[in-house]
Amino acid sequence: MPGKPLQDRKFDTKVQYLKYKVLRAVAYYAFEDKLLDAYAEIPKLIVQKKPTMRCCIYKERAIVEERIRLALGGDKNNPNVIEVIDIACDECPASGYVVSEACRGCLAHRCEDVCPKGAISFDENQKAHIDKTKCVNCGKCAKVCPYSAIIDHKRPCERACKIGAISMSESGEAHIDNDTCISCGACVYQCPFGAIVDKSFILDVVNLIKNSNGNQSYKLYAVIAPSVSSQFSYARLGQVISGIEKLGFFHVVEAALGADMVAYQESRELSEKGFLTSSCCPAFVDYVEKKFPQLKKHVSHNLSPAATIAKYIKETTPGAKVVFIGPCTAKKMEFQKEEVRPYIDSAITFEELQALFDSREIDIAGLEDGVLDNASYYGRIFARSGGLSDAVAQGLKEQEIDFDLKAVPCDGIEACRMALLKASKNVLPGNFIEGMACVGGCIGGAGCLTHGEKNRADVDQYGREAYEKTITEAIGLLKK
Repeated sequence: MPGKPLQDRKFDTKVQYLKYKVLRAVAYYAFEDKLLDAYAEIPKLIVQKKPTMRCCIYKERAIVEERIRLALGGDKNNPNVIEVIDIACDECPASGYVVSEACRGCLAHRCEDVCPKGAISFDENQKAHIDKTKCVNCGKCAKVCPYSAIIDHKRPCERACKIGAISMSESGEAHIDNDTCISCGACVYQCPFGAIVDKSFILDVVNLIKNSNGNQSYKLYAVIAPSVSSQFSYARLGQVISGIEKLGFFHVVEAALGADMVAYQESRELSEKGFLTSSCCPAFVDYVEKKFPQLKKHVSHNLSPAATIAKYIKETTPGAKVVFIGPCTAKKMEFQKEEVRPYIDSAITFEELQALFDSREIDIAGLEDGVLDNASYYGRIFARSGGLSDAVAQGLKEQEIDFDLKAVPCDGIEACRMALLKASKNVLPGNFIEGMACVGGCIGGAGCLTHGEKNRADVDQYGREAYEKTITEAIGLLKK
């Protein structure tokens, strides 16, 4: 096993760091053809003699074993890429309405009067108490309390999931409704115990790298999301590109170039149809299909930027393989779809890319700068909310299409829900919905190393580096 995991890597939380350590170890054993040793060795490497997170080392190691399973692809019978580690999901109190210290023991007892189940009683100080065996979480008591002393307590995962895909099982663990879940990963990032995890395809990527340099000998391309410009803060973007190529990739291509292609085509499609929703965010598209099926016909027929440029690569380089690298857990669902599978062979997150670097002891901060110069400013700003709308406006302008664009940029799935609801009732004051499931856009994806306002500024700066290039010019370079 190479040197210890580097703690100067920039992660938002210790949960991310723990996840990274497991992924890094799995990647190392896979590269060294020692994967059979993973289950025996990794728990002992990560959990030493004393527990640091749980009651005992046995439980900690059992959880690490579950993390290894997810790092190796998870439950093959579960189609969702988001899974719950049951043994790790046992520290959060039950969700529901609770009486806080703000209760003054008033005389009105309005909470008692409105409770349909008689679940509220009072102690000798007239302080209210809720009988959980009777409470149905209707919330009526909270609405009438003059002190707002009754609060709706939710577990972090439930609070993070804005579409109601998470509930609690009878034994108390989180349960994900696959028919509702859009694999956005919000619960993954917000769970403070790391009990909800996205499956990894890092093993598939290791094999793609090894086989590309072996008997099969094909060109392995990395398609990297523009939000990479806001990640890997300890190194320059050019060094990240060099690191990817040093891993064994033949070439790195911007997904932003696919975004240019999509913006060009989507602007034309919008002018022809008069109303459109974007197709770039797979979680948003999944949400439309599940919650607003009547609007599915209005989703742009274009593939996502990643799939669009991957399709171009496959069509122009026979036998090529393509791996998408980005911030998005939903991309792990998208690449398995029938219409995308021929073009993208696997997908990993920035977290997993960091694990790959360190599993091969590649210190990207010491590398020369590689070149990433494919896309325009407009393709690159797809990474943040509002960028797609700006790109579509530019696409209309460059093609000299006379169309009055009234874009509705939706920052997060709640904003998407409101826009789609209005569209379903024909009261939306716009003709183009830009749907981004993650707050902030792709820079808010669950697979990011870091999150925050700075990420938006980094993406805009990255875009300005290609400001002199139009969408038309970026696409035209493909033909040369």
